Amino acid sequence: MTTARVWFITGASRGLGRAFAEAALAAGDRVVAAARDLGPLAGLAAAHPARLVRLTLDVTDRAAARTTVDQAAAAFGRLDVVVNNAGAMLLGMVEEADEEQIRAQFDVNFFGAVWVAQAVVPHLRAQGSGHILQVTSMGTGGGVASAGFYAASKSALDSLSQALAMEVAPFGIKVTIVQPGGYGTDLFTRGTTMTEPRPEYEPLRARLAEMWGEDAGPDPSTAAPVITELADLAEPPLRLIVGSASYDMVQQMDEARTAEYRNWEHLSRKAPG
Repeated sequence: MTTARVWFITGASRGLGRAFAEAALAAGDRVVAAARDLGPLAGLAAAHPARLVRLTLDVTDRAAARTTVDQAAAAFGRLDVVVNNAGAMLLGMVEEADEEQIRAQFDVNFFGAVWVAQAVVPHLRAQGSGHILQVTSMGTGGGVASAGFYAASKSALDSLSQALAMEVAPFGIKVTIVQPGGYGTDLFTRGTTMTEPRPEYEPLRARLAEMWGEDAGPDPSTAAPVITELADLAEPPLRLIVGSASYDMVQQMDEARTAEYRNWEHLSRKAPG
């Protein structure tokens, strides 16, 4: 008989985090759900009183992250799958963003994930196993106008997670960088901070609005089966794009980047380094 896994999921009250928690519970696993606001998890907790533990956590608080992770590990005696999912969106042009907004974006998307990773590694190393899923974005390969700081924060996490994977592999710990596309979460509503718009960028904003359209994206629940299957893998990938349309877009971006490199290879090769 397979022993039920223990999941620790940040940003678990809504969106992708909530969908991942529901899928793990449906699979018979146990979940420690962490979020700043636990209210939306009340119904799920009532439905799974023995297999769901809710813990309040603001990931930007390093000390709180350590305390909460310790509580999570104690709740069911171990941690098997850690999902660093908590995130926020800063939407606006580079010139428009103020220092407070920029730092807040990195505090959640980058440093928050770092604090949780630092806290969970000792627990996973002690048990000799574990799988850390670092939720970044399919857009980490390049910034898009008005979402540059979001992409930058996720790209930083992407690079750091690759280093983390090398560091913890000898301890039996796996790391996967999960790169989802756009799903119908509240990231673009209550999870978004807007800059004060400058009139000079209005033509560009209009083009972006036309390009993106009004489609909110698929329901987060459609991504959950990918994550549960990923967690089942004995040898998971370092990176995984989540979403068919997103996969195609990333391939197109990679091809365009490779073509640009090749177009300027003659200039690159003039330097010996």
